[in-house]
Amino acid sequence: MVHAVRALAAAEPVTSIVVAAPPDDIAYVRGLLASVQGASVSVVAGGATRAESVVRALKSLAEDVDVVLVHDAARPLTPVALVEAVDAAVRSGHVGVVPGLPVPDTIKSVDAAGLAGGAAGSASAERVAGTVDRTRLRAVQTPQGFRRDVLEAAYAAAEADGALDATDDAGLVERVGHPVVVVPGEELAFKVTRPIDLVLADAVLSARQAAHHGGEG
Repeated sequence: MVHAVRALAAAEPVTSIVVAAPPDDIAYVRGLLASVQGASVSVVAGGATRAESVVRALKSLAEDVDVVLVHDAARPLTPVALVEAVDAAVRSGHVGVVPGLPVPDTIKSVDAAGLAGGAAGSASAERVAGTVDRTRLRAVQTPQGFRRDVLEAAYAAAEADGALDATDDAGLVERVGHPVVVVPGEELAFKVTRPIDLVLADAVLSARQAAHHGGEG
């Protein structure tokens, strides 16, 4: 979390950051982020879901904020340049912007019913239904950027319809008919959710620290 917040705070256009934290951990999170410089940081109680947390953070923003970047704390190594690129794209006139990378793997769609019994030694075999054209696919990252009024209206519409189930904020904006554009993402903006991700993140941080110390003197 600290690394993710520092990356946002270091971005030139970012002046304030709102962190949605578990209600019981607010004091702890405030302590962790006390040393962050470059932008004002506030911590609010998050909700039971990601969407509820975003809604609470939106409601705490100052009235003069017109562009909102929504970022996952699970992407601690996101480069400052990516934050600035997303913000710039919104300010250039796009109401919704997401960073994304081409999908390198071959993608198969599968039959939801699977195979009865599966193959020998495999109880979870699934029948391939087709091969997806990956040239039109993008793996979406954060921060995702939006014009504030558009994002607030999208969340309000989703709440009213009981449809706060999109996998990202852009999905809600798309749902109400607004165009969302994709800008080039960054390999370092990967999500740290699995043990292998921690290994990679540690390696990147170690390399950054070594480069920093190597440049001193």
